[in-house]
Amino acid sequence: MSLSDSPFFQDAFTQLENAAKIMNLDENVLERLKYPQRALQVSIPIRLDNGKIKVFEGYRIQHNLALGPGKGGIRFHPDVSFSETAALAMLMTFKCALAGLPLGGAKGGVKVNPEELSQDELQALTRRYTTEIAMIIGPDKDIPAPDIGTNAQTMAWVMDTYSLLKGYTIPGVVTGKPLSIGGSLGRAEATGKGVVFCINFAYEKLGKKVDRNTTVAIHGFGKVGIPAAEDLYNQGAAVVAISDVSGAIYNKDGLDIKKCSEWVQSGRLLKDLPDADHISNEELLEMDVDILIPAAIDGVITKDNAHKIKARVIAEGANGPITHDAVHTITNKGILIIPDILCNAGGVIVSYFEWVQGLQMFFWDLETVNKKLYDILRSSFDRVWDCAERYKVSMKQAALISALEILEKAMKTRGTFPG
Repeated sequence: MSLSDSPFFQDAFTQLENAAKIMNLDENVLERLKYPQRALQVSIPIRLDNGKIKVFEGYRIQHNLALGPGKGGIRFHPDVSFSETAALAMLMTFKCALAGLPLGGAKGGVKVNPEELSQDELQALTRRYTTEIAMIIGPDKDIPAPDIGTNAQTMAWVMDTYSLLKGYTIPGVVTGKPLSIGGSLGRAEATGKGVVFCINFAYEKLGKKVDRNTTVAIHGFGKVGIPAAEDLYNQGAAVVAISDVSGAIYNKDGLDIKKCSEWVQSGRLLKDLPDADHISNEELLEMDVDILIPAAIDGVITKDNAHKIKARVIAEGANGPITHDAVHTITNKGILIIPDILCNAGGVIVSYFEWVQGLQMFFWDLETVNKKLYDILRSSFDRVWDCAERYKVSMKQAALISALEILEKAMKTRGTFPG
């Protein structure tokens, strides 16, 4: 088990070093940011429905807590590893800093295919995992949230298990909960909505406007892709292609997003949608569209396919969908990348709102949530845009530099213990 096992961590590490060099980051700050502050590996034995015991491996990693408690999702996926989880925790550190949140970066995961487990088995897995990581999470320590393979129900189980261990209800231990037990309005669609806010900010800077002549392709029609597609569709844009794990569908005049959303949210795959033209996920990524939103997993645009990308703007709805090697090629083609730690920060921002509401036991209306989300993303976007102009670098590099400027100040102010 090594930090550098996954290409994703290697990519994040390289981006950190490059940004540090450009901005002349204090070498002691850089050295501390290269490694997670705390990493917990756990084994999770559960009894399956057939009576047999099966053990799963899980992680909770806290990368940096200089700005506040850890914040980051819990991922249930077959490819979860120590290295990938550490990379995601590092990205969360930068994402929280860039958004100006009083939170650090963390991430958790269990190596499992949740589709192979029954609902009872998933509940058992979640509750045992929560018990094993309970020592390092909490509303003033580390606040998990949903990620790939987990949802509001998962968070309800985490909250309930943690509360039972402590002896009283603690809604602030997780975010992304159902509304009935302390969730926030606007949380479910926050990441996708934030992606669209950032697209509109970018178009404003470019002197453009999203309208009926704007074409969009979305790789990953799920928690992020669906609300992003719905908002763009409502703005009049033509969402010409969407995809899920089964493949992609296409219509040159624009898809009926409402119909597609209802189909997918009923538990069905896009490959089974009737009267649709089917293409591959690879073909979707290479389409000649105005806006491409990679909103599924990391590493889908690499040095091998970067030269085939034709979109004018790429909004990174997923974490790390473009590898470091590919960023250079795409930027040189004049394509604007709205970086992940800015573009998909809507989820963690509204998670922060949920955490605050839970601590106060006072909840906001949807208009307030969306207005505050807009304001934070507007401020963050403008700061990154100005940083890109100041350093003469891409938005991708500028986002990381902007985050590091905030982290450097906090870390140097707090100092090192022992001195």
